[in-house]
Amino acid sequence: MKGNFFNLYSHQFARVAVGVPRCKVADPAFNAAQTVDLARQAVEQGAALVAFPELGISAYTCDDLFHQGALLEACEQALSTIVEASSSMPAVLVVGLPLRVNHALFNCAVVVASGRILGVVPKTYLPNYGEFYEARQFTPGDCTVATHVDVAGQRAPFGPSMLFEVTDVPGLRFHVEICEDVWVPIPPSSFAALAGATVLVNLSASNIVVGKSGYRHQLVGQQSARCLAAYLYTSAGRGESSTDLAWDGQAIIYENGELLAESGRFLDDSHLILADVDLERLAHERMRQTTFGQSVLRHKAETERFQTIAFELGLGADQPLPLQRRVERFPYVPADRRRRDERCNEVYNIQVQALLQRLSAIGTDKVVIGVSGGLDSTHALLVCAKAMDRLNLPRTNIIGVTMPGFATSGRTLQQARELMRVVGCTALEIDIRPSCEQMLKDIGHPYAEGKDVFDVTFENVQAGERTSHLFRLANFHNAIVIGTGDLSELALGWCTYGVGDHMSHYSVNASVPKTLIAHLVRWVAETGTVGPDGSQVLLNILGTEISPELVPGQSDGAPSQRTEQFIGPYELQDFNLYYILRYGFSPAKVAFLALTAWEDRDKGDWPEEAHVPRNQYDLAAIKHNLGIFVYRFFKISQFKRSCVPNAPKVGSGGSLSPRGDWRAPSDSEEVVWTADLAHIPDVESGAEQERGQG
Repeated sequence: MKGNFFNLYSHQFARVAVGVPRCKVADPAFNAAQTVDLARQAVEQGAALVAFPELGISAYTCDDLFHQGALLEACEQALSTIVEASSSMPAVLVVGLPLRVNHALFNCAVVVASGRILGVVPKTYLPNYGEFYEARQFTPGDCTVATHVDVAGQRAPFGPSMLFEVTDVPGLRFHVEICEDVWVPIPPSSFAALAGATVLVNLSASNIVVGKSGYRHQLVGQQSARCLAAYLYTSAGRGESSTDLAWDGQAIIYENGELLAESGRFLDDSHLILADVDLERLAHERMRQTTFGQSVLRHKAETERFQTIAFELGLGADQPLPLQRRVERFPYVPADRRRRDERCNEVYNIQVQALLQRLSAIGTDKVVIGVSGGLDSTHALLVCAKAMDRLNLPRTNIIGVTMPGFATSGRTLQQARELMRVVGCTALEIDIRPSCEQMLKDIGHPYAEGKDVFDVTFENVQAGERTSHLFRLANFHNAIVIGTGDLSELALGWCTYGVGDHMSHYSVNASVPKTLIAHLVRWVAETGTVGPDGSQVLLNILGTEISPELVPGQSDGAPSQRTEQFIGPYELQDFNLYYILRYGFSPAKVAFLALTAWEDRDKGDWPEEAHVPRNQYDLAAIKHNLGIFVYRFFKISQFKRSCVPNAPKVGSGGSLSPRGDWRAPSDSEEVVWTADLAHIPDVESGAEQERGQG
């Protein structure tokens, strides 16, 4: 990491902008002034790249006025004004104008930075259907032998196959296409992405008709997703001729299929949108998705045509510049209620469907499951219940077993009993203390002599006894043991290896993180599928502090083991897991994202998170818990993940199965991740306190 920790450019983000200036038809001086004004606004907000509409200097609706020499000369003069203004801007501008080259007229995008014209990109595909008649005035961009053009007193590269690389913003390499170019079966930007462009820019005019706005979203969103790129899209707004058409001035920015920013439509004045593009995320996705590299090889002839124009902006990262991108606190759980309900329903059905297949494949109709009265076993039991319903089998085919030990609280024991009652499974209760005492005596443990020694052996004897009982019950009833452990516990190694909660015949929760399990249980409670009594039981379980309950508690009945005090808050550790597992981000970047996610928010701005405890974490807490995660995840826990039972992958956030998303050595070191933690400031400095001023 280089630069100020609190600056987004230090973490391989780039702020990009799309401007829609108010225009006047055939008034290049006015249009250039509007363009420069928006560019300055974008630069003041830290943007490195600003895109403007197609033919924005002249206006798109000039029709045969494009063949008037006076207009074309005025456009070049206006371009000179923009070029001169760019000398004091640490940003690259992309503007549109008509340009004569070798006795032909081209619809062009001009790339400008630091007082220089870096390149001129002509439009390749000219629409000549419906309301469009561009072939009347313009020549397609690939119908020329010119490689350079003299414009506005400068000589610049000319052609459709150019990439522009900002060398002092690592990863920012962009390509420009114009309007119709993205509406064709194979847009030029597809090959540009294969050639290395991470940001795709489209200068469009795009008149508006009913339904077109939604189609733009589909088009741009899908192109950004297929190309694993960011995509900036402009369209013309107020001021274009309404002789036969109307204009809405829609501007949108996507990143890998995700909408980052969208402007208002039908606005009277010039307007601007900005978004922070995660360049590292795009690079990681291309590296991870090996078929992207295969496509590069298969289209080698097309990609080799591109030339790269490299330049510096002089954009420093020494001062704080906070991220303006929304970062969800719970990346596994959508904040929007509708999307959250859809997610819960889909996760639930994935788990149920997988369990149905496993039961069908091995030819059994019974399952055994340990029920502790805590979150994980509760959700696993609900999955089993739904599976039995789908198989038209009685829920009594589920053999639920609660096994109180030395530290089982009255609350969790009662919750386990009530849960099995409302679900309607066969309910067994086995006190494991006698068998544990025998085991402790057999191995010569001090506890057997009356000493209060509550070490890891004392804990694991209980975990092992529970698992041993479950497997023998499964043998006895011709059933399989359903594992209840979740993704968060696997990541942190918070399970007892082998003969313990680590093992089962089939696990339904192994790729579902703790934060999502909590929402799944809440979702079942809110939908009332287990009846009013059952919903209340589920809500009581949700309100229970997470504890393994293996060490005797305090005299007031409170648990002596509070899981999150030992391994950190699950909401933070799930955040760390998502960005390290899914995107391979460094700890410093994860901390920067976490700080953005957990900064104080106005409750009125986040209504969908009202049900979530509004915890706040400062940078010290984020760094401390990230250190716990790094050590446990990379250093001490992989051997447990190398031999986990079968379980379905549930979400795109990944799983930790050695047969799926995560293959890693069990004896690796964590030193490189620990070293990266040093890039995170230890004390909240004055610089950090200023981060909100960007």
